[in-house]
Amino acid sequence: MSVGKAVAVCGLAGAVLLPAAASAAEIKIGIIMGFTGPIESLTPAMADSAELALKEASDSGLLLGGDTITIVRGDSTCVDAAAATAAAERLVTSDNVSAIVGPDCSGVTIAVTNNVGVPNGVPIVSSSATSPALSTIEDNGFFFRTAPSDARQGQILAEIVKERGIDTVAITFTNNDYGKGLAESFTAAFEPLGGTVVFEAPHEDGKADYSAEVGALAASGADELIVFGYVDQGGRGIIQSSLDAGAFERFIFADGMVGDALTTVDGDLTGSFGTLPGTDSAGASTFLEVAEAGGVDGNGPFRPESYDAGALVALAIQAGGSADRASIAEHIMEVANAPGEEIFPGEIAKGLEILANGGEVNYQGASDVEFNDVGEAAGSYKELEINGSSFDTIAVR
Repeated sequence: MSVGKAVAVCGLAGAVLLPAAASAAEIKIGIIMGFTGPIESLTPAMADSAELALKEASDSGLLLGGDTITIVRGDSTCVDAAAATAAAERLVTSDNVSAIVGPDCSGVTIAVTNNVGVPNGVPIVSSSATSPALSTIEDNGFFFRTAPSDARQGQILAEIVKERGIDTVAITFTNNDYGKGLAESFTAAFEPLGGTVVFEAPHEDGKADYSAEVGALAASGADELIVFGYVDQGGRGIIQSSLDAGAFERFIFADGMVGDALTTVDGDLTGSFGTLPGTDSAGASTFLEVAEAGGVDGNGPFRPESYDAGALVALAIQAGGSADRASIAEHIMEVANAPGEEIFPGEIAKGLEILANGGEVNYQGASDVEFNDVGEAAGSYKELEINGSSFDTIAVR
């Protein structure tokens, strides 16, 4: 049965009720993502992927002996820290969620963790917040992420750029924690390899015209333009304006730019390339099958990581024998890493049964989950290249 048929959606602020036995206890889990804002074309499938894992746990009948999960959504907007904080506060105080999957973008994730998660002792598992600043956030053990840090992405992308024989680049980045952190990590890795960043400038999202920004970037004399932005906002606008002006023909991008909206610009982006967290593991392939069977399109940015975030929350509940917030936070690392039997997409019920019988699990999931000591994925990356209207995977690093 598809997720669309199995759940009743009551709007972004409403609840998604998973099938439940009348006598089962209810566990509320929050999902906060940017259903509006600069990545709004990406987040519906991310949320659906997280809900798919939680539904799998709920439908198994094995979660704490038959308890079920109610999902409550909130809108992070991706960029408005105050709005994201308010949404999280509602989930925590009014809806009394046991954990939060999300937020998505780095700035709002930092705000929600600092203002809501830590003060209220609520575990937060983000599937797409990648700012290096989150590696050192004072989270008191309540923040985790299934997406790797941009400190790693910047390094991988720098190596790819140099391997392609590109020596000079200009960089434009969205003017927030995500964009700044990624630009810094790329530059720090690119220059020791012999590359030169000849010009670097932030851009603001939401503008109708980026011709001035593109003019300055083109005047730098750079061989190529790197765009660290958002596919539904300024990043796409920069690329469209560049094509219109004939300023650049090929572009270099990172995860925030990967989405169908990029390939619908007016112009040919064939040969443009970039990076996206992902693997070619058996778990990744299995996830696509599990997602399709559940009525979810799993082939897209941060969908595997979102499924894994939901799965880790459910397994941590079982491992601690409680939906208590502190217990969940305490057991997420335990179920994410060895020792234990490896668990893959579609095997959440198996993991719940092992834990119920006193065993241990090592959740591998869709993205080869392995947490470091601060609770974030080490991660691997796909090298993507645009061919017409599609993103082709060239290699996995």
